[in-house]
Amino acid sequence: MTDREQYAPGRASGAQIRKDGEKWTLILVRELRHSPEKVWQALTDPAHLREWAPFVTDGNLGTVGTVKLTWVGAPTPLETRVTRADATKVLEYGDLRWELQALGGGTRLTLWHNIDRRFISMGAAGWHICFDVLDRLLSGTPIGRIVGGEAMKFGGWQRLNAEYAKQFGMEPPNWPPKAVREA
Repeated sequence: MTDREQYAPGRASGAQIRKDGEKWTLILVRELRHSPEKVWQALTDPAHLREWAPFVTDGNLGTVGTVKLTWVGAPTPLETRVTRADATKVLEYGDLRWELQALGGGTRLTLWHNIDRRFISMGAAGWHICFDVLDRLLSGTPIGRIVGGEAMKFGGWQRLNAEYAKQFGMEPPNWPPKAVREA
């Protein structure tokens, strides 16, 4: 079996939500065994992003400015403004904010993602898997990106979606729709 075939995500953890009316923010925290410099490169370099993130960009996210960002499964790129890029500390663009904090020899990575409340447990499950893939990439044992529809078909995604929904006190969204699950 390949590393990818052996991969199974752990239990839902390190997530919380903040509610402000209809605007909800998913907050995910992960401790990585890699330096802030290494994590920063993975968060900003387009070649690294293609290996783990649920989107691709046409430029480096490490400087303030505009890039085209395409979410996996989206038909067209979005003009996205990088509004803050404090190397190895804070990165903000679109609906995302990343904070990196040196922690021993590693990094505490915190993601804030403003997301439609109907899909917040799905987002948590997807990011959970992305963070696992990122950690393996940075460790030198890449398993390949698992995002979008592929992630939803992945064995542990449905479980994570249900676990995060329970943690957030909500019903998991019925996704994928029954017709897609049965196909």
